[in-house]
Amino acid sequence: MISFEESIELLNGIDIEPTKVVEIPLMEAQGYFLAEDIIASFNSPQYPTSAMDGYAIKFDDQALGELKVVSINPAGADSIDELIGGKAIKTFTGSLMPKGSDTLIPIENVELKNDKIIIKEEVPYGFSVREVGENFKKGEVLIKKGTKIDFEEIAVLASLNYVKVKVYSKVKVSVIATGNELLELGQEQTKDTQIRSSNNYTIEAIAKKFGASVTNLGCISDDLKEIENSFKSALDNSDIVVSTGGVSVGDFDFVKDVVRDMLGADVVFKGVKIKPGQHIMVAKVDNKIILALPGFAYSSTVTALLYLIPLIYKYYGRDYKMPLVKTKLMSKFKKRSKKTEFSAANLSIREGELCVDFIGKKDGTSAIMTNMLGNCALSITSPEDGDKEAGDYINTFIYNLNFK
Repeated sequence: MISFEESIELLNGIDIEPTKVVEIPLMEAQGYFLAEDIIASFNSPQYPTSAMDGYAIKFDDQALGELKVVSINPAGADSIDELIGGKAIKTFTGSLMPKGSDTLIPIENVELKNDKIIIKEEVPYGFSVREVGENFKKGEVLIKKGTKIDFEEIAVLASLNYVKVKVYSKVKVSVIATGNELLELGQEQTKDTQIRSSNNYTIEAIAKKFGASVTNLGCISDDLKEIENSFKSALDNSDIVVSTGGVSVGDFDFVKDVVRDMLGADVVFKGVKIKPGQHIMVAKVDNKIILALPGFAYSSTVTALLYLIPLIYKYYGRDYKMPLVKTKLMSKFKKRSKKTEFSAANLSIREGELCVDFIGKKDGTSAIMTNMLGNCALSITSPEDGDKEAGDYINTFIYNLNFK
């Protein structure tokens, strides 16, 4: 069994060819990953522009005390008068500054009397004038290839007149839950030994959240041939196949055997010294990945967060950096194993500091999925760590903090 750090190093070393590049309409691109650098093709603004409503003037003319208003300059005007000394032109937010002007004095700083402004409070040179290229300059890389597109990127792309944008097509993820005891949603329970499947829906939600297209293949039984056929079909139609269950050492844990012996997969690693989820398996077939996760709900969720997210990013030409922060412990923490532990914690901000506690979190097996409800994050302890006291600091994986 390898360490958590070794498993991440092996995962990062997997060579994956990114998905196909496609061009789609801008307003369909949210959630996709850019397949090209976005480079400014012009300066913004292209000309000196007013940042406020006020009067375009020459800076030195403020010493005159009053200036005659000779014209009005609304935003989008077809023509703009040239400013001459001793005069002012009423100018609005977003208007181009008149030729000859160098400063904008706000309405609040003057008093209007007939056709003149009386200057009540002077402003510095260049006040409220947006210089050429203030927003961005021609040739500047504004958004890097591999960035996940959200509203901020859409704002910049629209300002650059991108009607369509080149993106990586969404990585295809298939999800399979294995186990004779599993019931699908809506399926009637007929035996006390049956339980409702949730893992496949949790994994689907995680994959979608981080930019994948998901096919949920539901539940299959612990039958060697059925598992083999399901995996082969999923591999034919997916980039990543994620399964839950069947990777431990039980008599009916066939997934690991199918992956190793029947699919021609190269096993990247099997077994990691982590809690929960030590029986995780990662394998590669051509440019496709098999991620076999444990069956307990909390285990499969944690290991999906640790390993599935980085794998999805690989298909978009990206390295995923786990968002780790130092957090202050507000309650005691009891170390339970000589493994790297990922413990569900309550995340909060207290007096401007990120803090975690374990109040209300239940002790027990790796099946307790309710521990992840609320404003949850995963606090991490190494195999060498011992118990911790309130006031100590601990590394915490804030998985909902989505770095672009």
